[in-house]
Amino acid sequence: MIPEGIAYGGDYNPEQWPEEVWAEDVRLMREAGVNMVSVNIFAWALLEPREGEYDFTRLDRILALLHENGIAADLATPTAAPPAWFFRKHPQALPVDRDGRRLSYGSRQTFCPSSPAYREAALRIARVLGERYADHPAVVMWHVHNEYGCHNAECYCDASAEAFRVWLRSRYGDLDTLNHAWGTAFWSQWYYDWDEIIPPRATGAVPNPTHQLDWRRFCSDALLSLYKAEREVLREAAPSVPATTNFMVMYNFEALDYWRWAPELDVVSNDHYLRSTDPESQIDIALSGDLVRSLAGGPWLLMEHSTGAVNWQPVNRAKNSGELRRNALGHVARGADGIAYFQWRAAKAGAEQWHSAMLPHAGTDSQIWRDVVALGADLKALAEVRGSTSPASVAVVWDWNARWALELPSQPSESVRYLDLVRAWYEPLWRSGVAVDFVHPSADLSRYRLVLAPALYLVDDEGAQNLTGFAAGGGTLVVGFHSGAVDANCHVRLGGYPGAFREALGVSTDELFPLLPDETVALDGGGTASLWSERVRLAGADAVTSYAEGPLAGVPAVTRHTYGEGVAWYLATHPDPTTLTALLDRIRTEAGVAPVRETPAGVETVLRRGEDADYLFLINHGERNAEVPVASQATELLSGKRVDGGRVTVAPGDVVVVRESR
Repeated sequence: MIPEGIAYGGDYNPEQWPEEVWAEDVRLMREAGVNMVSVNIFAWALLEPREGEYDFTRLDRILALLHENGIAADLATPTAAPPAWFFRKHPQALPVDRDGRRLSYGSRQTFCPSSPAYREAALRIARVLGERYADHPAVVMWHVHNEYGCHNAECYCDASAEAFRVWLRSRYGDLDTLNHAWGTAFWSQWYYDWDEIIPPRATGAVPNPTHQLDWRRFCSDALLSLYKAEREVLREAAPSVPATTNFMVMYNFEALDYWRWAPELDVVSNDHYLRSTDPESQIDIALSGDLVRSLAGGPWLLMEHSTGAVNWQPVNRAKNSGELRRNALGHVARGADGIAYFQWRAAKAGAEQWHSAMLPHAGTDSQIWRDVVALGADLKALAEVRGSTSPASVAVVWDWNARWALELPSQPSESVRYLDLVRAWYEPLWRSGVAVDFVHPSADLSRYRLVLAPALYLVDDEGAQNLTGFAAGGGTLVVGFHSGAVDANCHVRLGGYPGAFREALGVSTDELFPLLPDETVALDGGGTASLWSERVRLAGADAVTSYAEGPLAGVPAVTRHTYGEGVAWYLATHPDPTTLTALLDRIRTEAGVAPVRETPAGVETVLRRGEDADYLFLINHGERNAEVPVASQATELLSGKRVDGGRVTVAPGDVVVVRESR
C-alpha cells in the first residue's frame, strides 16, 4: 500500500548512474525521510533493447534495493519515450505537425497518439511489466505513462485523421448532424463524405471554430484512450494495485479535459511548476492545488515539482531561502497527501541536466539538501493530516471546453485569456482566506453559497440550467463578461448577450466594445476597468456600477438581479484589482461567506478537516511577524508545542500548522 502518512520522494532514475551509486541513493533517501519514489519512467530502451526481447535484471535489482530499505515504488510504464528501434521500424508512428511536417525521434513523446503501432507496442511492454511485478512487495502503485500530451497533444497525420473521423461518427452519428453542428454552410464547407473531413491543418484563413473545438476534444480523448488501455492491462495483472498518471494542472498546459480524465484514475496526481516571471507564484500554487483537489474529490498526490530552478524557461533561477518549504507545504495545505520532485538526483547529462533535484550537483553540502531533509521531517510530523478534507462554501466554475473555445481565433478580443480572468477573480478570495472549490458547470452545487463563473464563454444547456437553477434556488451566482455567449457547438446564442444567462442576470446586451490594450474606462463608483465593455440594457436587474465616461457613460457595468430565491450578478467589464476585490468582498459577505480565519494581510490561511480535528495551515508571505487566533486547545504540529494564550505567531516566510481538536 501507499506509505502511511504523507508520501515523500520523487522520480528516481538509477539507470542514469553506475550501480555503485545506488546504495548511496537509498542511504540518503532514508536520511531525508523519503518513503516512495517513481521508477522506470523513461527506461523503455533499456527494458526492451529489441522488439520482444526484454531485460529486467536492472529493474529487478532496483526494486529489491528499494524494498530492502523500506522505500515504496510507484512503478511506471515507460511508454512516454519509445526507443529508437521502434521508430526505425515504424516511422509512420512519428507525429505530424499542423504544417504537415513529420517530426523526428530523439526526445520524448515523439509518437502519434492515434498510431496503431505505438498502441500495440505500449500495451505489450505494459502487459509484460504488469505481469512480472504484479506481486512485487515494493510496488504500491502503477504510474501509467508520464505527462500525457506534454509534447504531443496534437498530431495531424493521416492515422490521426482517420481516428478523428471515427470519433466524429461516434459523436454525431451521421453527416447531416455534423454539418449542422459545425455550421458548414458557411464558406462552402459542407461535407458529403466522411473521408472529406481532415484535422484542422494549416490553411489560408481562419478554420471553422467548431471543427477546431471538436479537434481539441478528440485529441484529449485519444490520449485518454491510451491511458485507459494501459490501465486495463495493468488491472488484469494486478487488480489490487491502484493506478495513476500525472496531470499538469499548471499555467502553461491546457491540452486535456481533466474533468473527463479524473474519474478514470484510482489516485489523482499532478505535476506543478512555477512561472519564473510570476511575482506571486504562491497564488498559482493555491489555484492549482484547489483545482486538483476538486478534480480528485479529496486528497491527491503532487507527483512532480522542483526544489529549485527548472531548465525550460527563458531564465531559470533557483528558489529563495524558505521557498522550497513554503511551496511544498502550500500544496499539502490544498489537499496533497504526497510531495514528490523531479527528480531525486540531478542529472549530469541529457536534456534536463540543469533541472534542480532533491540531491543537487553540489551533493549533500548544499542548501537544497538541508532543505530536503528538513522538509522530510516536517512531512513526517504532518502524518495525521493525511486523508483530511477541505470544506468550501464558494465554487469557481472551470471548464476546459470553455477555455479552448474562448481562445480560438477571431474572438472580439485576443487579449481576453481564460486563466488570467479566473486568477483575477480567485486572487481576492485567496487573499481573504476564503476556501474555494472548482466545479464543472454541471456539478452538484447544493453545498455552496456562492458560485463564480468568471469566463464561461461556452456553456451547454445542461450547464446553463444548472447554474441558473442554483441562483433560483437561493444561491448567489456571479457571471463574468462574454459568458454564456455560445452553446456546446460554438454557435452564438441569439437574442442578445450574455446568451444563456440573460434571464437569470436580468440584462441584455446588443453590442460589445472590447477595450484596446492599455485602454481603461472610469467607473462611477471609483476605480477603472479594462479589457472589455458592452452596451448593457437592464431587464429587471439593478445597476450597481456604471461607466463614468466615454460613449458608454451611464451604461451599467456591474448589475445585481434578484432571481427566484437567490441573486445573480453580472460583471460586464473587468474592474481593476482593488475595485474587483471590494466588489467580490461585498458579494461574498452578502452571501454569508466568511474567511477560514481572520488573519493579517500576507498570511495564507487554509483549513483541512479531519475526523476529530481541524488542521489550520498558516503561511506568512509577508515581511513581519503575524499573530493569528487559534483554539485554546491546540498544538503546533511542526514543532510539537502546545499553543498558549489562543494565539500563534508566524514569522516572515514561515509555515505553522495548528491542530485544533473538535
